[in-house]
Amino acid sequence: MRILHTMLRVGDLERSLAFYAEVLGMRLLRRQDYPEGRFTLAFVGYQDEADGAVIELTHNWDTAAYELGNAFGHIALAVPDAYKACDEIRARGGKVVREAGPMKHGSTVIAFVEDPDGYKIELIQHT
Repeated sequence: MRILHTMLRVGDLERSLAFYAEVLGMRLLRRQDYPEGRFTLAFVGYQDEADGAVIELTHNWDTAAYELGNAFGHIALAVPDAYKACDEIRARGGKVVREAGPMKHGSTVIAFVEDPDGYKIELIQHT
């Protein structure tokens, strides 16, 4: 068994696709419209779905925004340099909500960015 994907509901699919592709450097792996159900599924990631977990962006055509709730935490991405990643993400229009630095109770360097719908993405420095 393995994890296939994490699904996020998004209010504006094109805005979210731009963020995950242009700001985080993922690529659109596949996209399918379901006119009968009035929704679109778009899968983004760094590698093909056969090789690793990806993110499913679900856009319900009649819903412009969602409440995030308090159960979902974040998506985590490994980066070689969290400080540099924050600078690059900011330069591409991304929102850094926790600057790179050591964890509060440890030495691992982390940072957090936020996607257009308010979902948190943790950057974990792996050297």
